[in-house]
Amino acid sequence: MGQINKHSDFWYHVAAFAMILVWGISFLNTRVLLDAGMTPTEIFVARFTIAYLSLLVICRFKVRYTGWRDELLFVVCGVAGGSAYFIAENTALKLTLISDVAVLVSTAPLTTALMGAIFYRDERITWLTCLGMVIAFVGSVMLALKDGLVWGDSILGDLLALLAAFVWAFYSMALKRLNRTYTTLFITRKLFFYGVLSALPLLAMEDSQVNWATLKQPEVWGNLLYLGLICSMAAYFIWGITVKRIGAVRASNYFYLSPIISMIAAAIWFGERTTVLAYIGCVLILAGVIIAEKFKRKPVPEPNQ
Repeated sequence: MGQINKHSDFWYHVAAFAMILVWGISFLNTRVLLDAGMTPTEIFVARFTIAYLSLLVICRFKVRYTGWRDELLFVVCGVAGGSAYFIAENTALKLTLISDVAVLVSTAPLTTALMGAIFYRDERITWLTCLGMVIAFVGSVMLALKDGLVWGDSILGDLLALLAAFVWAFYSMALKRLNRTYTTLFITRKLFFYGVLSALPLLAMEDSQVNWATLKQPEVWGNLLYLGLICSMAAYFIWGITVKRIGAVRASNYFYLSPIISMIAAAIWFGERTTVLAYIGCVLILAGVIIAEKFKRKPVPEPNQ
């Protein structure tokens, strides 16, 4: 029976890897849009609006009352897994290297594990997990200080990337609760809606006007469609199904590949180079997250399962 389950899970692992590949390359798509003159908030609102409208087109729209507690969790998903995460990440990409952002964001499974241990009794962490977190934190500091103790755009970008990893943990915790009651498609649609809604005040404060000439450029609308349809609509939906099938811990292991994918892609397309200290920091971060996840205790089954 175990052998059959392993075989049946194979394509879910392939799907998890494919989504990480898509998200790893998406850093480059965002950088292209930033270089074209779009703001971090504009990019986020555009990609999530495309994703939300696409879902409404391909799926039957159905209003459903969820109760204020669950609706609040949907808001948390939209903000933590949408507006706060991507605006922080997009701004970081504007200030520092793509490779730096990819590595720092990959610490999200660590913050998720720590928050899970705080909010859920069925999630436990060991002292080796804590050691891994410390190693990853040291690596993050080394990466942030790769250019020396100088406060500027680069270190601010690194801090924003860490902030993105931190807020993703709130999304993961809310998603875990919602997965018990709602379908992946319903959660994804709600996430897109509240993500866009929560970002509109920030967009209004920017007081920026849409540059239609820029949007007409093939590289701009092409990258927006890719981010909206592939990286948002399809990826979030497939990721939700994958997490339900193989579990959040096993699926999150694939996040470790994202920095490697992003660093290779950034070196090829943008010619990014970095310092020896940054490379050491990258190794420590990856080592830390692997140690933390590998030696994490298995979740205790919930009473109703």
